[in-house]
Formats: sequence, structure tokens, C-alpha cells
Amino acid sequence: MTKTKKVPSFTLSLIPLIAIAVFLGFGYGLLHLNAEILLIAAATVAGFIALYLGYSYKEIENGIIKSMMKGMPAMLIVIVVGALIGSWIAAGTIPMLVYYGLKIISPQYFLVTASLVCSLISVVTGTSYGTIGTVGVAFIGIAHGLNIPLGQAAGAIVAGAYFGDKLSPFSDTTNLAPIATRSNLFDHIKHMLWTTTPAWLIGMVVYLILGLSSHGAGSVSLEKTDIIMQTIRDNFTFHWVLIIPPIVTLGSAILKKPVIPNMLLSSVLAVVLAILIQGLNLKTSIGSMVTGYIFHSGEPIVDTLFTRGGMVDMMHVTLIAFCAFAFGGIIQSTGMLDVILERLLRVANTAGKIVAASVFASMGTAIMTGSSFLSILIPGELFAPAYKKFNMAAKNLSRTTEDSGTVIVPLIPWSIAGVFIAGTLGVDTLSYVPWAVMCYTGFLFALLYGFTGFAIAPIKRDDETIPGS
Repeated sequence: MTKTKKVPSFTLSLIPLIAIAVFLGFGYGLLHLNAEILLIAAATVAGFIALYLGYSYKEIENGIIKSMMKGMPAMLIVIVVGALIGSWIAAGTIPMLVYYGLKIISPQYFLVTASLVCSLISVVTGTSYGTIGTVGVAFIGIAHGLNIPLGQAAGAIVAGAYFGDKLSPFSDTTNLAPIATRSNLFDHIKHMLWTTTPAWLIGMVVYLILGLSSHGAGSVSLEKTDIIMQTIRDNFTFHWVLIIPPIVTLGSAILKKPVIPNMLLSSVLAVVLAILIQGLNLKTSIGSMVTGYIFHSGEPIVDTLFTRGGMVDMMHVTLIAFCAFAFGGIIQSTGMLDVILERLLRVANTAGKIVAASVFASMGTAIMTGSSFLSILIPGELFAPAYKKFNMAAKNLSRTTEDSGTVIVPLIPWSIAGVFIAGTLGVDTLSYVPWAVMCYTGFLFALLYGFTGFAIAPIKRDDETIPGS
């Protein structure tokens, strides 16, 4: 006999949200406790409420598993990026990029250059993780050598990488948003330019000002730069073939080949080059993909820079993701998240308020679940009828979910993106957040347009999945 489920009240639905805010705010933010335990604690609170509502443990478990399954594609990419980083360092590809980057990039224009290059690479490849894990790692190495503040450098890298993740037709979130809101891909991308372009330009102006100021560029130590460059030269052999792994990754992305096989192929080629060019043995070369590359030069800063990567290193990211998805799965499968979002919808009785409600719903979902997929899917499903009621095209909603979901997730320390970036670049999430300017300014334009009506497209046809809607 099926047990009758209670419909959660608004007050009851708020309890898990308050719990996760308190646990993470005080436990993680102030006491620096492990985020995994705090997320499990919040999930436990949500679980007890689910039991009170009449859900069995098996049903709660199924909700958690369903939530995790939605995040599995991203987690698989993160794991493979770990192999890519380790093998590219072992091959000498990343060290070579760092070396020549130190030779040609001016400290004053480093932040602008880093953000611009990462933007271009991510647009072409459609992967923020791949961009951060490859050219991002190289730029962090250059930042070390040029004495650029690492928080600023990481912020510029992240903003650039997520510019492409948001706009590239090859990106999973860019494809997911129009599916969730029933718009179409190409209208969605064009419509995002209204919010993404000014946010990106504001970031570039900030980076230029920082770079031209003595504070932003840092106090460049030529001696430090020389030491790093000499250490790289003494320990790695350079050859033009070392650019083959990046070319394979880039070329496969342009040809729209699957991301994971493409990255694995690039990693395997890098392992071969590590043996042929760097003279490493088979065990060490393959080990760089699994446990990462371990660099011993006697120079601490260079050793720290090039001792990283490997699939094992990414297990920490995966663990936090599982814990976050556990919490998200419970509050979603029991209807608690829907109750909170529906209450938002009750007070939204104008077009501007509808846009604002969807902005804060996407941001709230991103904060609660740490998932870019859920921050698009849940508000997209919930607000689609409201946008239609106020004669706003579906591409307005798909744009808003990306403005306040996709690019907000990397700013959340316990999200899979936040943990991945912090671990990969070696920069704490809260250190780079202020400098990832594009990530937190796009939704401001969404709000501005919502209340002014500027760049808000009306519905042209019933079926908005047709290009030109």
C-alpha cells in the first residue's frame, strides 16, 4: 500500500534552505570546516523532513540518485580533465606554454590577455573545465612568474572560460537552457549577447585598469621570473610536437566530436610525448594521468605549479558534488524546492517581477544545489508558463537562467565547479570571486532589461523551438 505524502508547507520547505545557509555560512565560511560534512548535515535535515512528509528511505535515496545522474556528465569531464592536466605537464606542453608566455606577455596586459584567450578557447571548445584545466593552468603559471595577484589572475581566467561556456554552441549548458525553456539554440545564443557582452566588457575594463595600476600588475621581480624560466628550461625539453595535444583537443571541439574521448586521446598522445621527448618511463608517464605529475626541481614555487593533475586528484571534487547532489535531490524530489519557487511566483505580477523572480530562483537553486544543470532545469520548467503569460519569448527565460545560473555556480565554494577551479588553479574560491567580473554582472543586466523592457523579446509564434522565434 502506497503511503500518502504530505504537501510541504512554505515554512517547512524553508528549513533545509536555512540549514544549508547556516551550516555553510558559519561552518565553511567562518570555521573552515569540510564542506562535505556540512552538506551531508544539511541533507540529513532535509531527509528528516522528507520522512515526516511520508517519503520512505528508498524514495529519498532514489531522489538523490536521480539528482546525481543529472550531474554525472559534468563529473566525468572533471575526472578526464585531471588526466589531461597531468599528462600535458608530463609531456612538457604546459611548461612550454608557461615559459613562452613569460617571455611575451606584458604584466600590464596579463589579465586582459588571460581573459581574452580563455574566452576564445572556451567559445571554440565549449568547455569551461577544459579551458581552465589547460590554458588556465598555463596562465596561472605565468601569473606566478610575473608576480600577478593570483586571485585576480584566476578571476580573469574563470570569467573568460565561462564566457565561452555560456555562449558556445558546443557547451552542454548552452544547449540545455533552450531545451529546458522550449526556445531554440541559435536564438538563445544571439539573445544572450545583450547581457553577456556588456558584462564581459566591464570585466575587461576592470582588468585593464588593474593591469595599468601598480597594485594590479604586482611588483614584477625579474629575478623571480628568470628563476622560474630557467628551472623550466633545465627540466623540460621543448619541441614543436608538444603543441599536438592542444591542437587535437581544439580540432576535435571544432569538428563537434565527443568531449571525453577527445580529451582521453589528447592525454594518450601526451603520454607518448612524455616518453619520447621528455624521456620519462612508461610507469611515470601513465601515472601522470592517474595520480598526477610530481615535479622535483628544488624551486618550491615551480614544484607547486607543476605537481598537479591526475584523475585521483579530482575525486575530491566528485565527493563534494555527490554531497551537494544529495541535498539537492531530496529538496527537489519531495517538492520543497518547488514550493519555495512557487511562492516567489505568487508575488511576481509584472514582467519585471517575473524576470527578477526567475533570476533569484536560478541563483537560489545554484546556491542550494551547486549544480549549473539544476539551476537551469528547475527555474526553466517552473517559469516557462509565466513568461508565456506575460508575452515574453522563451529565449528571455533561457537567457536569464544562464545569466543567474550557469555563471554563478563557479562562484559557489561548495559547487563542483568551485571546488574544481580552486583545486586546479590552486586559488581559493573566495579569492577569485571578486575578479570574475562577468560572472556576477550579467544578471544585473537581466534585471535592468526586465524592469525597463529593453532587449525583452515578445513571442512571435507558438512553437519557439523554430529558429527566428
